[in-house]
Order: sequence, then structure tokens, then C-alpha cells
Amino acid sequence: MKLPRDLSAGDLERALRRAFGYAFSRQAGSHRRMVTQTRGEHHLTIPAHDSLKPGTLRAILGEVAAHHRLTVEDVIRLLDL
Repeated sequence: MKLPRDLSAGDLERALRRAFGYAFSRQAGSHRRMVTQTRGEHHLTIPAHDSLKPGTLRAILGEVAAHHRLTVEDVIRLLDL
């Protein structure tokens, strides 16, 4: 499944909040930290950029997929990207 090329950090945060219950935890410089308690505690760091690079986005989605025991394709589908 192809990743979006123009997804911003804010759009990704909103999608993660809606689909998996992630919430903003803290920010250090240009990196925002999110946490969820679903399926155990999981912390996720997202760079606060206007457009996330495809490799960065795939790595973030891979972390989410591993924590929730899903495939990256399932995560993309659930996030409705």
C-alpha cells in the first residue's frame, strides 16, 4: 500500500488519536511525544514537520503496527490515510 507524500505531523497525530487512542504527552524542540494505554503503554515520537518523509512515516507506522500486533497495511487502513 502506498504511503501519502504530503502528510503533516498534525494530521498523523489526529489520525493516531482517533484510531488508537494516542494522546500528546510532551514536546522537546521539534519532536512531539505521544502515548497510549491501549494494549499496554506505548510511547511514540513524531517530528513536528509540515510534511513527513516517507521513510520516517513508515518507521512510525511500523512502531504502531508492532505494538498493536497489526501489519503496516492494516494500520494505514485504520488511520484512513
